[in-house]
Amino acid sequence: MPIDATRPYDHDNVFAKILRGEIPNKTVYEDDYALAFHDINPQAPTHILVIPKGAYVSWDDFTANAPDGDVVGFIRAVGHVAREAGLVAPGYRLLANAGLDAHQEVPHLHVHIFAGRPLGPMLAHPHE
Repeated sequence: MPIDATRPYDHDNVFAKILRGEIPNKTVYEDDYALAFHDINPQAPTHILVIPKGAYVSWDDFTANAPDGDVVGFIRAVGHVAREAGLVAPGYRLLANAGLDAHQEVPHLHVHIFAGRPLGPMLAHPHE
């Protein structure tokens, strides 16, 4: 169910629980700024989620409120994960849903990395 990304951060969301070690994950990468792990319901042969370690609801919340070092560290982590997975040459897609219209489902910023096959057009129905 999509969430309203303007609501306060929910410390009981699934990604907060993963960060606290309450829910297991298949970690791909971790540093001071980010945790990357395989999606449990992959939408492409490679589907990795990258989440910041801080409590941010959405891209908007993160870029408005995170310290500059956290923003840079997180963005570098996303790039590092894609490079280490060997995705640069064949190509990959980044997706960060924000809010109701984008169908954001977890109230913690997360970037999807999709790869492993031709992904087709950006939107299935671009004129709707």
